[in-house]
Amino acid sequence: MTTEVDHLVVAAASLDQGIAWCEATLGLTPGPGGAHPLMGTHNRLLALAGAGFARCYLEIIAIDPAVRPTRAAGLRRWFDLDDGTLQASLAQDGPRLVHWVARVPDVQAAVQALAAAPLTIDRGPPLAASRETGAGLLQWRITVRDDGQRLFDGALPTLIEWGERHPAEHLPPAGLELLGLGATQPDPAPLQAALAVLGLGERMAVTTGAPGLQAHLSTPRGVVVLDSRRR
Repeated sequence: MTTEVDHLVVAAASLDQGIAWCEATLGLTPGPGGAHPLMGTHNRLLALAGAGFARCYLEIIAIDPAVRPTRAAGLRRWFDLDDGTLQASLAQDGPRLVHWVARVPDVQAAVQALAAAPLTIDRGPPLAASRETGAGLLQWRITVRDDGQRLFDGALPTLIEWGERHPAEHLPPAGLELLGLGATQPDPAPLQAALAVLGLGERMAVTTGAPGLQAHLSTPRGVVVLDSRRR
């Protein structure tokens, strides 16, 4: 399976707080993003280059309090954004890396591979989503569980299959590079097995430790390590 790192997800209590975090942490102001009517969220983006990470970007995302999701009532937003514990942490401690998304050529096949024995992982059904941009309509299919859970504390990626356009095609260089991804789990074996099925076994080192996700970035302020365990 040909799977690539698509983007990193930094969650914030508000988009303004996410922008301020980006400026303070990375020394960069994120570029335009857009709104996601399906989930009632909005974002800002930064190009994220790096050897082996083509068409990669950083997403800062927050719930838009002025918008009601078009997703059916009772179903939660993506990336655990409706989780009360995560919301309280973001409000108290500020934005942080919470997840990542992997790009696949056939999202349904990837979902089925994870669901097959012995893994039997429910990554969630692929949903059709879209948002308007200055360059035209972006369309994609993305896995979102009904409960919105990220799984493995955010270390197992959400899966995405893009349509004709990809957002990174219109992002200017930002001086930001992804050097590598890592994860920690009390028992690394299940996550390692899932990543191997997706063809990502060489992309992420999984070691023993408290559950978490780490991204090493080269920034205008030097090397910065984003760690989902930091509060």
